[in-house]
Amino acid sequence: MTALAPHHTVPLEVRRAAPFGPNLFASVMGTGIVATAAASLPLHVPGLRTAATYVWALDAALLVFLTVAAFRTWTWATVRAQLRDPVMSQFWGAPAMALMTVGTGTLLLGADLIGLPAALAIDWALWTLGTALGLVTSVLVPLRMFGSGEAAFAGWLMPVVPPMVSSASGALLAAHLPPGQFQQAMVLICYALFGVSLFATVCLVPQIWQRLVQQGPGDAVPALWIVLGPLGQSITAANLLAGVAVLPGQNAFAVLYGTTTWGFALLWVVIAAAATVRVARRGLPFALTWWSFVFPLGTLVTGTSALAVRVHSLMFTVVSVVLYVALVLAWGTVAVRTIASQRAYWAAFAGSGSRLPSNQ
Repeated sequence: MTALAPHHTVPLEVRRAAPFGPNLFASVMGTGIVATAAASLPLHVPGLRTAATYVWALDAALLVFLTVAAFRTWTWATVRAQLRDPVMSQFWGAPAMALMTVGTGTLLLGADLIGLPAALAIDWALWTLGTALGLVTSVLVPLRMFGSGEAAFAGWLMPVVPPMVSSASGALLAAHLPPGQFQQAMVLICYALFGVSLFATVCLVPQIWQRLVQQGPGDAVPALWIVLGPLGQSITAANLLAGVAVLPGQNAFAVLYGTTTWGFALLWVVIAAAATVRVARRGLPFALTWWSFVFPLGTLVTGTSALAVRVHSLMFTVVSVVLYVALVLAWGTVAVRTIASQRAYWAAFAGSGSRLPSNQ
Protein backbone atom coordinates (compact mmCIF):
# COMPACT_ATOMS: atom_id res chain seq x y z
CA MET A 1 0.00 0.00 0.00
CA THR A 2 1.10 3.54 -0.66
CA ALA A 3 1.09 6.34 1.85
CA LEU A 4 -2.01 8.20 2.94
CA ALA A 5 -3.02 11.33 1.10
CA PRO A 6 -1.98 14.66 2.61
CA HIS A 7 -4.46 15.90 5.19
CA HIS A 8 -5.32 19.01 3.17
CA THR A 9 -7.25 16.86 0.62
CA VAL A 10 -10.12 16.55 3.13
CA PRO A 11 -11.12 19.44 5.42
CA LEU A 12 -10.12 19.06 9.07
CA GLU A 13 -13.67 19.37 10.36
CA VAL A 14 -14.80 16.64 7.98
CA ARG A 15 -12.01 14.31 9.08
CA ARG A 16 -12.93 14.87 12.70
CA ALA A 17 -16.61 14.25 12.04
CA ALA A 18 -16.16 10.98 10.18
CA PRO A 19 -12.93 9.05 10.69
CA PHE A 20 -12.84 5.87 8.64
CA GLY A 21 -12.16 2.99 10.98
CA PRO A 22 -13.47 -0.54 11.51
CA ASN A 23 -16.48 0.92 13.33
CA LEU A 24 -18.03 1.72 9.93
CA PHE A 25 -18.47 -2.02 9.38
CA ALA A 26 -21.10 -1.90 12.13
CA SER A 27 -23.37 -0.42 9.46
CA VAL A 28 -22.99 -3.67 7.48
CA MET A 29 -23.84 -5.67 10.59
CA GLY A 30 -26.91 -3.56 11.33
CA THR A 31 -28.21 -3.56 7.77
CA GLY A 32 -27.62 -7.29 7.38
CA ILE A 33 -29.43 -8.24 10.58
CA VAL A 34 -32.54 -6.42 9.34
CA ALA A 35 -32.57 -8.77 6.34
CA THR A 36 -31.75 -12.01 8.16
CA ALA A 37 -34.16 -11.25 11.01
CA ALA A 38 -36.94 -10.82 8.46
CA ALA A 39 -36.10 -14.19 6.93
CA SER A 40 -36.14 -15.78 10.40
CA LEU A 41 -39.50 -14.44 11.64
CA PRO A 42 -41.82 -17.29 12.64
CA LEU A 43 -44.72 -16.07 10.49
CA HIS A 44 -45.29 -15.14 6.87
CA VAL A 45 -45.79 -11.48 5.97
CA PRO A 46 -46.57 -10.85 2.28
CA GLY A 47 -43.79 -8.94 0.55
CA LEU A 48 -41.44 -9.05 3.55
CA ARG A 49 -39.08 -11.62 2.05
CA THR A 50 -38.78 -9.60 -1.16
CA ALA A 51 -38.03 -6.44 0.79
CA ALA A 52 -35.50 -8.33 2.91
CA THR A 53 -33.77 -9.58 -0.23
CA TYR A 54 -33.32 -6.01 -1.44
CA VAL A 55 -31.87 -5.08 1.96
CA TRP A 56 -29.46 -8.04 1.74
CA ALA A 57 -28.35 -6.91 -1.74
CA LEU A 58 -27.78 -3.39 -0.40
CA ASP A 59 -25.82 -4.83 2.49
CA ALA A 60 -23.62 -6.94 0.22
CA ALA A 61 -22.86 -3.87 -1.90
CA LEU A 62 -22.05 -1.88 1.26
CA LEU A 63 -19.63 -4.58 2.40
CA VAL A 64 -17.85 -4.53 -0.95
CA PHE A 65 -17.65 -0.73 -0.92
CA LEU A 66 -16.23 -0.51 2.60
CA THR A 67 -13.79 -3.35 1.97
CA VAL A 68 -12.44 -1.65 -1.15
CA ALA A 69 -12.21 1.67 0.72
CA ALA A 70 -10.38 -0.04 3.58
CA PHE A 71 -7.81 -1.60 1.24
CA ARG A 72 -7.29 1.78 -0.43
CA THR A 73 -7.05 3.64 2.86
CA TRP A 74 -5.50 1.53 5.59
CA THR A 75 -1.83 0.76 5.97
CA TRP A 76 -0.12 -1.34 8.61
CA ALA A 77 0.64 1.91 10.41
CA THR A 78 -3.00 2.95 10.58
CA VAL A 79 -4.11 -0.53 11.64
CA ARG A 80 -1.55 -0.52 14.45
CA ALA A 81 -2.74 2.93 15.48
CA GLN A 82 -6.33 1.70 15.60
CA LEU A 83 -5.30 -1.29 17.70
CA ARG A 84 -3.49 0.99 20.15
CA ASP A 85 -6.60 3.14 20.57
CA PRO A 86 -8.51 1.73 23.61
CA VAL A 87 -11.89 2.52 22.01
CA MET A 88 -11.34 2.03 18.27
CA SER A 89 -9.52 -1.27 18.84
CA GLN A 90 -12.71 -2.83 20.22
CA PHE A 91 -14.47 -2.28 16.91
CA TRP A 92 -12.10 -4.63 15.09
CA GLY A 93 -14.73 -7.25 15.85
CA ALA A 94 -17.07 -5.47 13.42
CA PRO A 95 -15.44 -6.49 10.10
CA ALA A 96 -15.54 -10.17 11.10
CA MET A 97 -19.22 -9.99 12.01
CA ALA A 98 -19.98 -7.97 8.89
CA LEU A 99 -18.53 -10.74 6.70
CA MET A 100 -20.59 -13.45 8.39
CA THR A 101 -23.78 -11.36 8.46
CA VAL A 102 -23.63 -10.92 4.68
CA GLY A 103 -22.81 -14.61 4.29
CA THR A 104 -25.84 -15.67 6.32
CA GLY A 105 -28.05 -13.32 4.32
CA THR A 106 -26.68 -14.85 1.13
CA LEU A 107 -27.71 -18.31 2.28
CA LEU A 108 -31.13 -17.30 3.66
CA LEU A 109 -32.13 -14.80 0.96
CA GLY A 110 -29.56 -14.60 -1.81
CA ALA A 111 -30.08 -18.25 -2.72
CA ASP A 112 -33.40 -17.22 -4.28
CA LEU A 113 -31.48 -15.14 -6.82
CA ILE A 114 -28.16 -16.92 -7.36
CA GLY A 115 -29.09 -20.50 -6.49
CA LEU A 116 -28.26 -22.61 -3.46
CA PRO A 117 -24.84 -23.95 -4.61
CA ALA A 118 -23.49 -20.45 -5.23
CA ALA A 119 -25.02 -19.14 -2.01
CA LEU A 120 -23.42 -21.95 -0.03
CA ALA A 121 -20.02 -21.32 -1.63
CA ILE A 122 -20.17 -17.61 -0.78
CA ASP A 123 -21.39 -18.27 2.74
CA TRP A 124 -18.66 -20.84 3.40
CA ALA A 125 -16.01 -18.38 2.18
CA LEU A 126 -17.32 -15.45 4.24
CA TRP A 127 -17.86 -17.67 7.29
CA THR A 128 -14.29 -18.98 7.09
CA LEU A 129 -12.79 -15.50 6.74
CA GLY A 130 -15.04 -14.02 9.41
CA THR A 131 -14.38 -16.85 11.86
CA ALA A 132 -10.62 -16.61 11.42
CA LEU A 133 -10.65 -12.82 11.87
CA GLY A 134 -13.03 -13.11 14.82
CA LEU A 135 -10.79 -15.58 16.62
CA VAL A 136 -7.86 -13.22 16.12
CA THR A 137 -9.78 -10.25 17.56
CA SER A 138 -11.11 -12.30 20.48
CA VAL A 139 -7.52 -13.02 21.52
CA LEU A 140 -5.48 -10.04 20.32
CA VAL A 141 -7.69 -7.15 21.44
CA PRO A 142 -8.27 -8.42 25.02
CA LEU A 143 -4.54 -9.17 25.33
CA ARG A 144 -3.77 -5.55 24.45
CA MET A 145 -6.15 -4.39 27.18
CA PHE A 146 -4.61 -6.55 29.92
CA GLY A 147 -2.61 -4.35 32.25
CA SER A 148 -3.80 -1.18 30.53
CA GLY A 149 -5.62 0.10 33.60
CA GLU A 150 -8.66 0.94 31.45
CA ALA A 151 -12.09 0.35 33.00
CA ALA A 152 -14.27 -2.12 31.11
CA PHE A 153 -17.19 -0.73 29.12
CA ALA A 154 -19.74 -2.51 26.94
CA GLY A 155 -17.66 -1.94 23.82
CA TRP A 156 -15.18 -4.52 25.16
CA LEU A 157 -17.68 -7.16 24.06
CA MET A 158 -17.26 -6.28 20.39
CA PRO A 159 -14.05 -8.26 19.77
CA VAL A 160 -15.32 -11.37 21.59
CA VAL A 161 -18.80 -11.60 20.04
CA PRO A 162 -17.65 -12.78 16.55
CA PRO A 163 -17.17 -16.43 17.64
CA MET A 164 -20.82 -16.47 18.75
CA VAL A 165 -21.85 -15.13 15.34
CA SER A 166 -19.69 -17.90 13.84
CA SER A 167 -21.57 -20.43 15.96
CA ALA A 168 -25.00 -19.30 14.75
CA SER A 169 -23.91 -18.88 11.12
CA GLY A 170 -22.07 -22.19 11.20
CA ALA A 171 -25.19 -23.98 12.41
CA LEU A 172 -26.98 -22.97 9.21
CA LEU A 173 -24.07 -24.29 7.15
CA ALA A 174 -23.96 -27.53 9.16
CA ALA A 175 -27.59 -28.18 8.27
CA HIS A 176 -26.53 -28.41 4.62
CA LEU A 177 -23.80 -30.99 5.26
CA PRO A 178 -24.60 -34.67 4.74
CA PRO A 179 -25.17 -36.61 8.00
CA GLY A 180 -21.99 -38.13 9.32
CA GLN A 181 -18.65 -37.22 10.85
CA PHE A 182 -18.19 -33.96 8.93
CA GLN A 183 -21.56 -32.64 10.05
CA GLN A 184 -20.91 -33.71 13.64
CA ALA A 185 -17.48 -32.07 13.57
CA MET A 186 -19.01 -28.83 12.31
CA VAL A 187 -21.58 -28.85 15.10
CA LEU A 188 -18.88 -29.51 17.69
CA ILE A 189 -16.80 -26.64 16.29
CA CYS A 190 -19.82 -24.36 16.55
CA TYR A 191 -20.37 -25.33 20.19
CA ALA A 192 -16.68 -24.63 20.89
CA LEU A 193 -17.02 -21.20 19.28
CA PHE A 194 -20.18 -20.73 21.36
CA GLY A 195 -18.09 -21.34 24.49
CA VAL A 196 -15.32 -18.93 23.45
CA SER A 197 -17.75 -16.04 23.27
CA LEU A 198 -20.05 -17.11 26.10
CA PHE A 199 -17.40 -17.32 28.80
CA ALA A 200 -15.67 -14.14 27.65
CA THR A 201 -19.07 -12.45 27.97
CA VAL A 202 -19.58 -13.95 31.42
CA CYS A 203 -16.27 -12.41 32.47
CA LEU A 204 -17.05 -8.97 31.04
CA VAL A 205 -20.71 -8.33 31.90
CA PRO A 206 -20.13 -8.18 35.70
CA GLN A 207 -17.39 -5.57 35.10
CA ILE A 208 -19.76 -3.57 32.90
CA TRP A 209 -22.46 -3.79 35.57
CA GLN A 210 -20.00 -2.64 38.24
CA ARG A 211 -18.96 0.34 36.12
CA LEU A 212 -22.62 1.29 35.68
CA VAL A 213 -23.12 1.15 39.45
CA GLN A 214 -20.04 3.29 40.13
CA GLN A 215 -20.09 5.75 37.23
CA GLY A 216 -23.41 5.44 35.40
CA PRO A 217 -23.71 5.11 31.60
CA GLY A 218 -22.25 8.54 30.78
CA ASP A 219 -21.90 9.39 27.10
CA ALA A 220 -21.34 5.73 26.16
CA VAL A 221 -25.01 4.86 26.50
CA PRO A 222 -25.36 3.48 22.92
CA ALA A 223 -22.65 0.93 23.75
CA LEU A 224 -24.85 -0.47 26.52
CA TRP A 225 -26.94 -2.12 23.83
CA ILE A 226 -23.92 -4.17 22.73
CA VAL A 227 -24.58 -6.45 25.70
CA LEU A 228 -27.65 -7.70 23.84
CA GLY A 229 -25.36 -8.94 21.05
CA PRO A 230 -23.87 -12.00 22.73
CA LEU A 231 -27.13 -12.65 24.59
CA GLY A 232 -29.39 -12.66 21.54
CA GLN A 233 -26.82 -14.33 19.31
CA SER A 234 -26.25 -17.13 21.82
CA ILE A 235 -30.01 -17.82 21.97
CA THR A 236 -30.04 -17.95 18.18
CA ALA A 237 -26.99 -20.20 18.03
CA ALA A 238 -28.27 -22.66 20.64
CA ASN A 239 -31.58 -23.11 18.85
CA LEU A 240 -30.09 -23.30 15.34
CA LEU A 241 -27.63 -25.93 16.54
CA ALA A 242 -30.52 -27.89 18.04
CA GLY A 243 -31.95 -28.06 14.52
CA VAL A 244 -28.91 -30.14 13.52
CA ALA A 245 -29.54 -32.93 16.02
CA VAL A 246 -26.30 -34.89 16.12
CA LEU A 247 -25.73 -34.77 19.90
CA PRO A 248 -27.98 -35.85 22.80
CA GLY A 249 -29.78 -33.16 24.74
CA GLN A 250 -29.41 -30.40 22.14
CA ASN A 251 -33.11 -29.54 22.10
CA ALA A 252 -33.41 -29.36 25.90
CA PHE A 253 -30.29 -27.20 26.13
CA ALA A 254 -31.61 -24.84 23.45
CA VAL A 255 -34.93 -24.31 25.23
CA LEU A 256 -33.58 -24.03 28.78
CA TYR A 257 -30.57 -21.91 27.95
CA GLY A 258 -32.48 -19.84 25.42
CA THR A 259 -35.41 -19.04 27.70
CA THR A 260 -33.33 -18.10 30.75
CA THR A 261 -30.96 -15.96 28.69
CA TRP A 262 -33.93 -14.37 26.93
CA GLY A 263 -35.26 -13.27 30.32
CA PHE A 264 -32.00 -11.53 31.20
CA ALA A 265 -31.88 -9.99 27.73
CA LEU A 266 -35.28 -8.39 28.28
CA LEU A 267 -34.08 -7.05 31.62
CA TRP A 268 -31.11 -5.50 29.84
CA VAL A 269 -33.39 -3.98 27.20
CA VAL A 270 -35.29 -2.17 29.96
CA ILE A 271 -32.05 -1.00 31.63
CA ALA A 272 -30.47 0.16 28.36
CA ALA A 273 -33.68 1.84 27.17
CA ALA A 274 -34.13 3.70 30.47
CA ALA A 275 -30.50 4.86 30.39
CA THR A 276 -30.85 5.95 26.76
CA VAL A 277 -33.98 8.00 27.47
CA ARG A 278 -32.34 9.64 30.47
CA VAL A 279 -29.23 10.65 28.52
CA ALA A 280 -31.24 11.66 25.43
CA ARG A 281 -33.16 14.21 27.49
CA ARG A 282 -29.87 16.01 28.12
CA GLY A 283 -28.82 15.62 24.49
CA LEU A 284 -27.37 12.63 22.66
CA PRO A 285 -25.46 13.80 19.56
CA PHE A 286 -25.20 11.36 16.68
CA ALA A 287 -22.11 9.19 16.35
CA LEU A 288 -21.37 5.91 14.58
CA THR A 289 -21.80 4.22 17.95
CA TRP A 290 -25.54 4.57 17.33
CA TRP A 291 -25.22 1.40 15.24
CA SER A 292 -24.97 -0.28 18.65
CA PHE A 293 -28.74 0.21 18.82
CA VAL A 294 -29.28 -1.96 15.73
CA PHE A 295 -27.32 -5.21 15.43
CA PRO A 296 -27.68 -6.25 19.10
CA LEU A 297 -31.42 -5.67 18.96
CA GLY A 298 -31.50 -7.70 15.75
CA THR A 299 -29.85 -10.66 17.47
CA LEU A 300 -32.61 -10.56 20.08
CA VAL A 301 -35.15 -10.71 17.24
CA THR A 302 -33.48 -13.77 15.68
CA GLY A 303 -33.12 -15.40 19.11
CA THR A 304 -36.78 -14.83 19.96
CA SER A 305 -37.84 -16.11 16.54
CA ALA A 306 -35.71 -19.23 16.99
CA LEU A 307 -37.35 -19.89 20.36
CA ALA A 308 -40.80 -19.37 18.83
CA VAL A 309 -40.05 -22.03 16.22
CA ARG A 310 -38.48 -24.41 18.75
CA VAL A 311 -41.36 -24.39 21.29
CA HIS A 312 -44.23 -23.28 18.98
CA SER A 313 -44.98 -20.36 21.29
CA LEU A 314 -47.45 -17.61 20.40
CA MET A 315 -45.85 -15.40 23.05
CA PHE A 316 -42.41 -15.62 21.44
CA THR A 317 -43.96 -15.06 18.02
CA VAL A 318 -45.71 -11.86 19.08
CA VAL A 319 -42.62 -10.53 20.87
CA SER A 320 -40.41 -11.29 17.86
CA VAL A 321 -42.70 -9.25 15.61
CA VAL A 322 -42.80 -6.31 18.05
CA LEU A 323 -39.02 -6.40 18.37
CA TYR A 324 -38.62 -6.56 14.59
CA VAL A 325 -40.73 -3.44 14.13
CA ALA A 326 -38.51 -1.68 16.69
CA LEU A 327 -35.45 -2.97 14.82
CA VAL A 328 -36.60 -1.55 11.49
CA LEU A 329 -37.35 1.82 13.08
CA ALA A 330 -33.93 1.90 14.74
CA TRP A 331 -32.18 0.89 11.53
CA GLY A 332 -34.01 3.51 9.47
CA THR A 333 -33.19 6.26 11.96
CA VAL A 334 -29.51 5.37 12.28
CA ALA A 335 -29.05 4.75 8.55
CA VAL A 336 -30.46 8.20 7.65
CA ARG A 337 -28.32 9.91 10.28
CA THR A 338 -25.23 8.02 9.10
CA ILE A 339 -25.76 9.04 5.47
CA ALA A 340 -26.20 12.66 6.51
CA SER A 341 -23.12 12.68 8.72
CA GLN A 342 -20.87 10.89 6.24
CA ARG A 343 -21.95 12.75 3.09
CA ALA A 344 -19.43 15.58 3.38
CA TYR A 345 -16.58 13.22 4.16
CA TRP A 346 -17.14 10.89 1.22
CA ALA A 347 -17.89 13.82 -1.10
CA ALA A 348 -14.53 15.30 -0.14
CA PHE A 349 -12.91 11.96 -0.86
CA ALA A 350 -14.55 11.71 -4.28
CA GLY A 351 -13.70 15.31 -5.10
CA SER A 352 -10.07 14.98 -4.09
CA GLY A 353 -9.53 11.77 -6.07
CA SER A 354 -7.21 10.75 -3.26
CA ARG A 355 -7.13 8.44 -0.31
CA LEU A 356 -9.15 9.10 2.79
CA PRO A 357 -7.28 9.74 6.01
CA SER A 358 -8.40 6.71 7.95
CA ASN A 359 -8.35 7.60 11.63
CA GLN A 360 -7.39 11.16 12.33
